[in-house]
Amino acid sequence: MDIRVIIKVHELIEAERTGTPKELSNKLGLSVRTVFNYINFMKLELNAPITFNTQTKNYYYERKCELCFNG
Repeated sequence: MDIRVIIKVHELIEAERTGTPKELSNKLGLSVRTVFNYINFMKLELNAPITFNTQTKNYYYERKCELCFNG
């Protein structure tokens, strides 16, 4: 997992500007499968409360989510 991609996904989710998985893959220059892998990693390993809203077609956080990568 590339930390830069995780940070970009986090920023887009916070701004509610991810779009569909296909749109997000285009924004990141990754395959849709890779986007799903990043989302799943963030949910399972980073405990990010990510959900997809089928009406707005965006990923969002169910509750406030801060990711801290400082050592």
